[in-house]
Amino acid sequence: MTPSHWTYASAAEMAVALVAKSVSSVELAEAAIARIEAVDAEINAVCVRDFDRALDAARAADARLAAGERGPLLGVPMTIKESFNLAGTPTTWGYVEAKDFKPDEDALAVQRVKAAGAVILGKTNVPVSLGDWQSYNDVYGVTRNPYDLGRSPGGSSGGSSAALAAGYGPLSIGSDIGGSLRVPAHFCGVFAHKPTHDLVPPRGSVPPRVPALPGSIDLSVIGPMARSADDLEALLDVIAGPDDLDQAVAYGLALPPPRHAGFADFRVLVLDAHPQGATEGCVVSAIDRLAAGLQKAGAAVSHRSELLPDLTSVSRLYTRLLFATFASRWPETVYAKMLEGAAALGADDETLRAEKLRGATMTFREWFADNVKRHGLRARWRAFFREFDAVICPVAPTPAFPHDHSPDQDSRTLMINGAPHPYFDNMIWAGVATLPGLPATALPIGRSPEGLPIGAQIIGPWLEDRTPIHLAHLIEREFGGFQPPAAFPA
Repeated sequence: MTPSHWTYASAAEMAVALVAKSVSSVELAEAAIARIEAVDAEINAVCVRDFDRALDAARAADARLAAGERGPLLGVPMTIKESFNLAGTPTTWGYVEAKDFKPDEDALAVQRVKAAGAVILGKTNVPVSLGDWQSYNDVYGVTRNPYDLGRSPGGSSGGSSAALAAGYGPLSIGSDIGGSLRVPAHFCGVFAHKPTHDLVPPRGSVPPRVPALPGSIDLSVIGPMARSADDLEALLDVIAGPDDLDQAVAYGLALPPPRHAGFADFRVLVLDAHPQGATEGCVVSAIDRLAAGLQKAGAAVSHRSELLPDLTSVSRLYTRLLFATFASRWPETVYAKMLEGAAALGADDETLRAEKLRGATMTFREWFADNVKRHGLRARWRAFFREFDAVICPVAPTPAFPHDHSPDQDSRTLMINGAPHPYFDNMIWAGVATLPGLPATALPIGRSPEGLPIGAQIIGPWLEDRTPIHLAHLIEREFGGFQPPAAFPA
């Protein structure tokens, strides 16, 4: 096979070829490295290259294969998000002052993929503090979308989504608190899975110089990214499970199988509108076409249900808890600015901007009251998923938007159906799954009139991650999945 044959191959295809000895892990790594060196000057997705160690790892994988070892990741090249500690390489989170920081130990997820024999090519670009739906910083520059270099690849896992779309290996690992796995997947036409909260331990996915200790972060998850649903599940199986340092002594992982095998048994609620903000017409049309296709394929498709939690209340509660989490690690200067903004609020202000300020400045008593509301929301979702198997809805209001690096994110706008909307409307759809901690699989479902990818997210029941991933697999098989960008063919 020529090196270009492997550019857009799946991890599953590579694993089969490795066992058949039709390709070696070294050859796969060399092909991926050659691809990065050939085209990444235009995209700038891989900000930390670790090619020498990758080739060493590939040689070790070939030896394990020769000894009869097998595994879905063994010998397969992949990338990881810059925010994960990879011993001996920089972890900056986009902070210039951290450009020389190099941790001594791998993040737990990195340890797990290495143990499974994956070959890590390098790390992918992020926004500063992982706080944007774009991926740029003063350390590594701007990452561009392979489908339109003038547009964002998403954030904060935008480097990973761009790398997948450009053919730099079939797998990556990212993180998500405000759509940071799902929005990049949507913008770049790839797959991502936001796991059930705490399913994948985040140890070592921490800001520079912050101790890599066990324990979860409210709302935040880490998860797999790929170009197919099957590869998502294979990578999830490797990185999921209790943390060895504080959970594994008592707990094990036993994810249930998907609820159903085929479309005919699935009960799906499809949403194409959100009460808190507009959604671009081409995104709505893509969701509606998918709903029609699912119904034709035999699924029971509904467009409304009284069991669905109130999305306006969900959005406000999510915004408060999200910004409470953000504020816990902001510099004092940023926090002081938020205090000034909160002081100017009127008591009856119910805009999302007001909820951001309230969240960033809330007391623990207020946070605890909101957390009780979240537990009530989870009970509501449990009742919902007794009648439905999945929710399908947009990931974000628009396809990939043009780069906008104006420093004040509050001043940025999104153009939706020809009219300006607040930039933070990007997170409205993401919060539907994030607030209750539900699993959500992002997958490509179409293209905009400009040829930009359009994705959807499939939200599933708590700890039933295999159900949305399997439904994504069925949709991919029936209606088509990832399509390479025309400007970067194999």
